[in-house]
Amino acid sequence: MTRLLARVGEALLTLWLLATLCFFLLRAAPGGPFDSEKAAPPEVQAALDAQYHLDQPLFAQYGHWLGAVLRGDLGPSFQYPDYTVNELIANSLPVSLLNGGCALLLALLFGLTLGVWAALRAGSGIDRVLMFGAGLGLAMPKFVVAPVLILLFAVTLHWLPAGGWDGGWRSAVLPIIALALPNLAYCARLTRASLLEVLDADYLRAARGRGLSETRLLFAHALKPGLLPVVAWLSPALINVVSGSAVVEQVFGIPGIGRYFVQGALNRDYTLVLGVVLVVGAAIVVINALVDALRAWLDPRLDDQA
Repeated sequence: MTRLLARVGEALLTLWLLATLCFFLLRAAPGGPFDSEKAAPPEVQAALDAQYHLDQPLFAQYGHWLGAVLRGDLGPSFQYPDYTVNELIANSLPVSLLNGGCALLLALLFGLTLGVWAALRAGSGIDRVLMFGAGLGLAMPKFVVAPVLILLFAVTLHWLPAGGWDGGWRSAVLPIIALALPNLAYCARLTRASLLEVLDADYLRAARGRGLSETRLLFAHALKPGLLPVVAWLSPALINVVSGSAVVEQVFGIPGIGRYFVQGALNRDYTLVLGVVLVVGAAIVVINALVDALRAWLDPRLDDQA
């Protein structure tokens, strides 16, 4: 119980520090949410500043915003005046969760399969082809992968839409593939390297000498410890999916949380950016806790060392 309370306290402190740093960095950036090429009349600008508490001292603004957040109110959006930040996130988060979750699941499913296959055939032609493809997948950034997929499957073959979002599976296929490919490639390489190390361990060589089949060695003795590095990689993989969603959602015109983050940053929509940072930060904290629990289940010694 004490350890659980300590972890909850660490998580809350992390979120507070993240939100506070983001708050002051946004305010330090040049420009404001209502700046434009054609300046508004002074009385209009003053009314807007008063409405959104921008006429108050910086620390008073921080206190007002933090108090609202503690009540569950992320505030009004500056650039989308008909919506609150809570409404924008509630509408966009399911879209991003669907695409990001499917992309991570796809990366794990195919990455583990290809990594195990390559490890069992280390040094063969199949192994070299798979690892070459994985290296190519790692080398291609998402802002290159996404347009290539559009050019191939939408423009050339006319199989899938080039962009937009209608909630159907056809509009989700290309964004999910674009998000999944780099993680799939890394997962395959990591799985192969980890399994090769485990399969070369002394206790497995001894078990192989006693006549155990390679299939039994793999599933009964090698796979569980071989997955530990992959499980540890899940946290940075999630961050990769979250950061990549901003690019992919922009390219495909998807109304997800990553696109709102980019638009909010460009338009100095302070409350929207801070709201997205808090939600994404909380999601990462929860995922890190789940990953730690999964690693402790795979190897109880990790829990004893915590």
